[in-house]
Amino acid sequence: MRQILYLVRRLFYTVFVLLGVITIVFFISHLVPGDPTFALVGPDAPQDIIDNMRAKFGLDKPLLIQYFLYLKNLLLHQDLGFSIQNQREVIEDIKRYFPATFELATLTMIFAVLVAVPFGILSAVKKDQWEDHLGRLTALSGISMPIFWLGLLLQMLFAYYLGWTPLRARVTLELIMKHPVTTVTGLLCLDSMLTGNWVVFFDSIKHLILPVVTLSYPAIALMARMTRSSMLEVMNLDYIRAAIAYGVPRWSVIFRHALPNAIMPTLTIIGIAYSRLLGGTVLVETIFDWPGMGLFAVSSVFTLDYPAIVGVTLMYGFFRVVLNLLVDLCYLFLDPRITLESGA
Repeated sequence: MRQILYLVRRLFYTVFVLLGVITIVFFISHLVPGDPTFALVGPDAPQDIIDNMRAKFGLDKPLLIQYFLYLKNLLLHQDLGFSIQNQREVIEDIKRYFPATFELATLTMIFAVLVAVPFGILSAVKKDQWEDHLGRLTALSGISMPIFWLGLLLQMLFAYYLGWTPLRARVTLELIMKHPVTTVTGLLCLDSMLTGNWVVFFDSIKHLILPVVTLSYPAIALMARMTRSSMLEVMNLDYIRAAIAYGVPRWSVIFRHALPNAIMPTLTIIGIAYSRLLGGTVLVETIFDWPGMGLFAVSSVFTLDYPAIVGVTLMYGFFRVVLNLLVDLCYLFLDPRITLESGA
């Protein structure tokens, strides 16, 4: 019962957070100089055509009226509006572009966790040795290196000079035309695997390599450093020293006793990093021409597509709040010392 009340309270707070996100983004996006109808009819179109287009999308009404109409349609009809640039509902565009971003972000997160956590443990166990120094250098370069520069560097080296990986896109166009994939989930790798289309599956994996490495490098640096710091703190506790003194195998001390208590701060970083990946792939998707939410968001900003801008931001905000809630719930299950009051 207490768990249910906790979830209800957090979800109640989530509504107000998302409402604040909608309000801020709505008014800021409308304050940008320009008129989105010019992108459709051109700046030299007759005034009556421009007025008709503005009336069609509700841009002729006062800004406050537009805001309340948007909230009404969203709350009562779950309507995110009509995209000005694509001439279709925003929710349809999100369904079209989001699977590519979700696939990229999820595989990046999996790869980052599989690399960062063992790397952080190794750095803690081999403190002040060459493995630890390598971890520090990796963390420093990952945090300080601009992600767009890293992406361009990897493209130039592995795609242009060595020719080991594709340069851009999600899959080779000629290949997908010869071997079309039946859409099941919208995730190209998973759909091609489920339908037995192995040619497209392996080609999509090749296209994922450079974007995944580019996106995961900063996350690996951050998570590895957090894992190292937590492990060093736990390894100096009395019960760990006592276990070592009693002759408990070192691997058992590290993985059965130290790691479960040291992983909690890293879990927070994983949740934050994953939410950033879902909402922060704009640069990488632009560099690698990845047909996801990043490219959709950039094109929406350039064309002042207000409904699309607010819809994309609302979706990003929703996933960030949900991931934060899931991290808090994981705390409750992983550490019994945390109560619902402290977890709230």
